[in-house]
Amino acid sequence: MSLVRGFFGNDKQTIKGTVVLMRKNVLDINTILDPSSFVDNIFDFAGSLLDAATAFATSISIQLISSTKADGQGKGKVGTATKLRGQISLPTLGASEEAYDVNIEWDSDFGIPGAFYIKNFMTNEFYLKSFTLEDIPNQGTIHFVCNSWVYNNNKYKTPRIFFANNTYLPGDTPAPLVKYREDELKVVRGDGTGERQEYDRIYDYDVYNDLGNPDKGDAYARPVLGGSVLPYPRRGRTGRGKTRKDPNSEKPSDFVYLPRDEAFGHLKSSDFLAYALKSVSQDVLPVLTDAFDGNILSLEFDSFAEVHKLYDGGVTLPTSFLSKYAPIPIVKEIFRSDGEQFLKYPPPKVMQVDKSAWMTDAEFARETIAGVNPNVIKILKEFPPRSKLDTQAFGDHTSIITKEHLEPQLGGLTVEQAIENNKLFILDHHDYLIPYLRKINSSTTQTYATRTIFFLKDDGTLTPLAIELSKPHGQGDEFGPLSEVYVPQYEGVEAYIWLLAKAYVVVNDSCYHQIVSHWLSTHAVVEPFVIATNRQLSVVHPVYKLLFPHYRDTMNINSLARKSLVNADGIIEKTFLWGRYSLEMSAVIYKDWSFVDQALPNDLVKRGVAVKDPSAPHGVKLLIEDYPYASDGLEIWDAIKSWVEEYVAFYYKSDEALQKDPELQAWWKELVQVGHGDLKDKAWWPKMQTRGELVEVSTTLIWISSALHAAVNFGQYPYGGLILNRPTISRRFMPEKGSAAYDALAKNPEKEFLRTITAKKETLIDLTVIEILSRHASDEFYLGERDGGDFWTSDAGPLEAFKRFGKKLAEIEQKLVQKNNDETLRNRTGPAKMPYTLLFPSSEEGLTFRGIPNSISI
Repeated sequence: MSLVRGFFGNDKQTIKGTVVLMRKNVLDINTILDPSSFVDNIFDFAGSLLDAATAFATSISIQLISSTKADGQGKGKVGTATKLRGQISLPTLGASEEAYDVNIEWDSDFGIPGAFYIKNFMTNEFYLKSFTLEDIPNQGTIHFVCNSWVYNNNKYKTPRIFFANNTYLPGDTPAPLVKYREDELKVVRGDGTGERQEYDRIYDYDVYNDLGNPDKGDAYARPVLGGSVLPYPRRGRTGRGKTRKDPNSEKPSDFVYLPRDEAFGHLKSSDFLAYALKSVSQDVLPVLTDAFDGNILSLEFDSFAEVHKLYDGGVTLPTSFLSKYAPIPIVKEIFRSDGEQFLKYPPPKVMQVDKSAWMTDAEFARETIAGVNPNVIKILKEFPPRSKLDTQAFGDHTSIITKEHLEPQLGGLTVEQAIENNKLFILDHHDYLIPYLRKINSSTTQTYATRTIFFLKDDGTLTPLAIELSKPHGQGDEFGPLSEVYVPQYEGVEAYIWLLAKAYVVVNDSCYHQIVSHWLSTHAVVEPFVIATNRQLSVVHPVYKLLFPHYRDTMNINSLARKSLVNADGIIEKTFLWGRYSLEMSAVIYKDWSFVDQALPNDLVKRGVAVKDPSAPHGVKLLIEDYPYASDGLEIWDAIKSWVEEYVAFYYKSDEALQKDPELQAWWKELVQVGHGDLKDKAWWPKMQTRGELVEVSTTLIWISSALHAAVNFGQYPYGGLILNRPTISRRFMPEKGSAAYDALAKNPEKEFLRTITAKKETLIDLTVIEILSRHASDEFYLGERDGGDFWTSDAGPLEAFKRFGKKLAEIEQKLVQKNNDETLRNRTGPAKMPYTLLFPSSEEGLTFRGIPNSISI
């Protein structure tokens, strides 16, 4: 009997299928490092033995669902349940992947399969990679890309369903699949009640009410972020109970819910990196704290040479001291711990060629356009710089920098001429800091708000002209600031005064970078998109498929950050100047955030470092022509936009089709009104009525998740691994002439400089964390790549367009290599001789200072 007759005659016919999955590894990295799960592991392990004994394959069943033939209710017919048969070998299997065959009886009245149910009757979950059906008449092979954890069937109210890799707008969905498509979205939305469990797949929103722990004491209480007072993007809801002292705050717990497929896959090396972060707070911190408290480690660095020793000899601790602690496998693996050598750090790129390059004005200036925080510098259009602060509350904050400070260094130009010729730029860390400065300075930290003015020289490089340091007035905020202006000095003690002035600027820039440019403007703002996309767009929707790769691991790393990095008394609060006010200040800054301004061309124009120019290659002309972040970024931006334009045009033939797409409209409405609901009334939100708007929104989102995050993340250790170059805290004010502190600076400048910036313990914590954050996982997917190869869609047009996108990115990378070899582009390497490679699309595993992953995955 032929297969064709089986389909179109009255007899049943067998279809061959192949399932690829990965079993749960009981000793996976997620659970090894969580002591609270140890008991569960024992039961899981017993369960694993039981499952093995009762034959793995026969504990999984599959039922095909027709996309062409409906039952009495109009839903696609469901076939009989069929169990997997035996394990088979396939040449395409990855590490720890297993393949099983299944022979499915498929009746002639059922038509063409478009989805399937899968049921797991075992104790343990497994990770379902894919399902393939072969030799379907007039169809050939049908691919189902699954990538999902499947738990015991009793955990689910409705069976797990997966759709074939066809892509449909809602109105084009085959009628028998419509109800399945709608029902699956309802499952993923949940009902907004109850505490979520590990096996749940529900996406929902909540405010940031999980940063503190008021029950532990007032020092651990933090305000809720999200709402009219402190607006914030929403995070994923967990439904945990509230604290005793504050009914608005969520109770901390060892288990933090994530929709199950958002958790790292159990064989990802990014697990390792993420849990290394967890290990820093749980394991490394106590060892360091005891070592400092017990005077085994000195509290301070005494010279720059002592800082350099971190990269030669590392941090050594007596074996007798270390023996008190259990071995820390993560530390041994990542930090090359060996014997008495507890932590050893690789030399950061900024010091590999010249250990002193960081001290130069040229490198200080270059890092504003090619460093780890390259998107803050702005053009200076009014002089002196003015403040937007309320003068009644804060007095007059107009800058006291004068023409006399600047004009001796302008090569014969007046300030007015320099401004007219677009030669003056400002790094402004003033207004947002002033309202918090008195609080920040009331602890062990002492610092200033800063304004730094730069001059664009004829050779295309920037040089600093003046730094203004401002602190609160002793009599009250309403009296305005106490400010001092410093200009470059290169001899004697004044050279170190100038070096300190630059250090105060960098401390502000480091905090703004970590908490605003990095955490808020990439991690936090993208999470609502992840939630809205999963809640409102079916997995077969073209926009879901376009955006999905750019969400990989984001909710997981954010959840981990809220537990160990940005939480009350977490690593960020311990090692950065803003301390307990860090996330509260980011909420104040979020009030002025605009999604539209995150598009790279819009950002450059808004900051005045570019002007719109239709004749320019990317529609904008850079005023600092050799601006590595901007010029490289525009190449990447254009490539993303071209790919998105082709993709959107393939599925939406008119603006009207987009307006009538109920899933897309619901997605955008929820994203604006709920996910970023605190800003929902802002006029700048696109209305999502045209294909052009969808292209711009999707391009911007992909840019933030990929290239922008890469630019502000993977340079953290290469630049900041040398704490001298990127200090994160300042502990003393500038020494005044005639004071004992000034005399001490004259006698031992390096020692006094180091007493001012980040102390040794905080330095070690900071370096340990940013080295992990700056690494790439071995199984990373980079821009232009996709998990699942060519099977993410069955449509040839998008597949071809995506290949063109990958090819274009490879061409851009070659172009960037050539730029770095062009000696006339002096900002690309600078005094530190470290070519700007952060926006090279590709990378290998590890600490590479290059590579654009698809998503915010670390």
